[in-house]
Amino acid sequence: VCKRCKGKAMIWNDSAIAKWAAAGGITPFVPQCVRVNDNGEKVISYGLQSFGYDIRLARQFRVFQMPLDHSGVVNPKDFNVKLLREFEGDVCIIPPNSFALACSVEYFKMPPNVTGLVLGKSTYARCGIVANFTPLEAGWEGTITIEISNTSPLPAMVYANEGFAQCIMLEGEEPTVTYASRAGKYQAQTGITLAKV
Repeated sequence: VCKRCKGKAMIWNDSAIAKWAAAGGITPFVPQCVRVNDNGEKVISYGLQSFGYDIRLARQFRVFQMPLDHSGVVNPKDFNVKLLREFEGDVCIIPPNSFALACSVEYFKMPPNVTGLVLGKSTYARCGIVANFTPLEAGWEGTITIEISNTSPLPAMVYANEGFAQCIMLEGEEPTVTYASRAGKYQAQTGITLAKV
């Protein structure tokens, strides 16, 4: 039984997240909530929060595009990389009713008894920009591949090096099998990682 959580799941607060991050759990780690950048400009907040950590988008994006012959099909078992246009910059514009992939600035190393749940920030959600994430499983490590849907009928902007989503850490009893011990296919991924089978 987990002594800290006494057999129950426990959500980590800012102190627990900071202690884990200092031991290499999040790299780079921002130990406070940042709302203004070094130039004095307002940004979408990122960094340590009361019960979570707000991750940032890196500058690399892959945006879906229709092939010239309109023959594209999205197949997760045989993903066609030609369906994506690569882009690097501080601002990415996602076409109406379209989709993009990005990755986090931060590299995570999840403990064997902690799973991370990632949820989109309300600033983006209120603009029709939806973040879709899968859990950061116990024992997983890597940069987070971020799925971004623009559900609005207009082009939408997302900002690199600013907050995009919050990760909440859930601690429980250590499982028999972790993502690392079963050699998960996305272990130690860096950058934008496409679908694998």
